[in-house]
Amino acid sequence: MTAIEFKNKVQKEGQSLRSYAYQLTRNVEDTNDLVQDTILKAFTYQDKFTDGTNLKGWLYTIMKNTFINNYRRMVKRNTFIDQTDNDYYIDSESLAVKNEGEIRFIMKDIEEAIDSLPMSLKKPFTMNFKGFKYHEIASILNIPIGTVKTRIFVARRQLRERMNVYGKMYGLDNVA
Repeated sequence: MTAIEFKNKVQKEGQSLRSYAYQLTRNVEDTNDLVQDTILKAFTYQDKFTDGTNLKGWLYTIMKNTFINNYRRMVKRNTFIDQTDNDYYIDSESLAVKNEGEIRFIMKDIEEAIDSLPMSLKKPFTMNFKGFKYHEIASILNIPIGTVKTRIFVARRQLRERMNVYGKMYGLDNVA
């Protein structure tokens, strides 16, 4: 394949490359950079492309690998390492001490809040929490699936209202 034919085929894939790049980056400027890097690498390594194979797949693979490498480079650049004798990562979760008493207290409040729900709300909510699907709950409790969804929604809303003190405490009071 000549360089001109290769260039024309790559240009035909430009729009699909742009769409895929936007799916990866979710940013217009980063999308443009990623497409440009991909096309540059495609022209640089044109001799590695085997004529008759899937050009679009080859370009997508170049783009995906470029995106991953750029992401890893960015994460590495933004990781701050303490250069003391211990060489620990700053703010490492593994070194944090957790207050088990506070967690037990919160769990006790959550359990009491769930227990205080009327049985008509508590049963579908706990079944859903344990992993049952809506249609399974409806079948077991012999009620319509819409009723199951409504009862779970109402139970969640009541629990959220009852537990709002923790939301305010941990900055989660604006979470829907």
